[in-house]
Amino acid sequence: MGKGDSSRRREERPRRARKVVAGAVAVALLAGGGVAWQTGVAEDWWHDLRSDTGEPPADPAAVAPPPQVDVPEVVRPGVLARPAAASALLDRAAVRAALARLDSKDLGRHVLAAVGPLSGTDLTYESVEGSALAMPASTTKLVTSAVALFLLGPEHTFATSTVLEPGGTTPRLVLVGGGDPFLTRTPASTADPASPTYEPKRADIRTLARSTARTLRADGVRAVRFGYDDTLFSGPAFNPRWKADYFPSEVSPVSALWLDEGRTADGSTRVEQPALTAAEEFRKQLVRAGVRVTGPTSATSAAPAAAPVAHVTSPTVAQIVQRLVEVSDNNAAEVLLRQIGVADQGEGSFLAGQRSVRRVLGANGIDLGRSVLHDGSGLSRSNRLAPQVLVDVLRWAASADQPGLRPLLAALPVAGYTGSLADRMDHGPAAGRGRVRAKTGTLTGVTSLAGIAVDRDGNLMAFALMADQVKDAKSMLARVAMDDAAAGLGACSCGR
Repeated sequence: MGKGDSSRRREERPRRARKVVAGAVAVALLAGGGVAWQTGVAEDWWHDLRSDTGEPPADPAAVAPPPQVDVPEVVRPGVLARPAAASALLDRAAVRAALARLDSKDLGRHVLAAVGPLSGTDLTYESVEGSALAMPASTTKLVTSAVALFLLGPEHTFATSTVLEPGGTTPRLVLVGGGDPFLTRTPASTADPASPTYEPKRADIRTLARSTARTLRADGVRAVRFGYDDTLFSGPAFNPRWKADYFPSEVSPVSALWLDEGRTADGSTRVEQPALTAAEEFRKQLVRAGVRVTGPTSATSAAPAAAPVAHVTSPTVAQIVQRLVEVSDNNAAEVLLRQIGVADQGEGSFLAGQRSVRRVLGANGIDLGRSVLHDGSGLSRSNRLAPQVLVDVLRWAASADQPGLRPLLAALPVAGYTGSLADRMDHGPAAGRGRVRAKTGTLTGVTSLAGIAVDRDGNLMAFALMADQVKDAKSMLARVAMDDAAAGLGACSCGR
């Protein structure tokens, strides 16, 4: 045995000794911990630590700063405004005076108005000239959005997915449309943080294709046949109550599977077959991700037993509503109407959506009466609505027992600041800007506003103003008159 072996043994002895000591300490700690837990000492300490049984934690403001730090005293700011009074009584004469601009000849011969406290059932002021119903235009989106929030819930999302059907020498991959209104071709660039108008994070087909390719490769699948399933929605893709020239100028054929709301890649126009276009784009991205695709792209219905592969998820219903109400998105509103039909009646058609809207409103005490809505966006010139229905929908969204509908009120554009009201209400009373939140409604010959306003004294009111016999030459002047009337509600002292 050499000197080297002897020295190595001497070096190893201290290491072994340290390990023995460390082990003994660990055993002692564990044993002590077990005794402490059995006797309740550790449990009491743990509960105190979690503040379950101990004293509540000190208010951070009550903790003195270190002596080396010079901290100024906290000054409580003054109250900027009184809390809004949702159930305050309103003075009819004051409301009528605030709406004086509704007398403008620019608005035409058929002008309707309804105003009342946001909380309640009665109207403080109602004005009817001729028929009690008018074309609501895009204020229809308030009804669609409220019913969607009620039926689906604000946190509900829609998934676009891929599934794999085994069979033959090559399995079939199916792209399944889930009715995501905001699905895009590629990941969107970061939203402009300086913009006050909301932009949700959208799912995209490229991400879905890459995720699908990764899963297929992991499962040893290198080649697939390919189909797409857009059968979630049924019935005509283009509403028969719409003017023929609405495509491609205003709206795309409604589909459970589309990209960029049915637009071309450059956004210059809309496509006739949104689902096929989406499928072809997905196929191209899948091939780029390394999966071989054989045969044609075919429309199909995915087999119930097909194995899930991948999926991407839409924004929540609340986020979809925020965007579609702020910018008056016709396409998103029509998809939500189909989703309403699916959720309520198991059928994603225009007719099912209409039936569901009437049923849900009636079940919640909102009587449509002779009002009729043929779509979800308000594009149909056959739509007719009483202004009180819009007021009732706003009150429904504000009611204490319906917190899931509150996103509708949050989505209303702010006069002079956001969405479709960003550049409006700049001619009327200055005090109205920022005090009025409303959904706009515009068609040829139609201008309307429906929303909420808080007056100078903090009285909160719901309103709907409608005019549908505006002459073409007066359209801009009519819009200004309507804006001035709504701004007048924010600028008045309308309480009793």
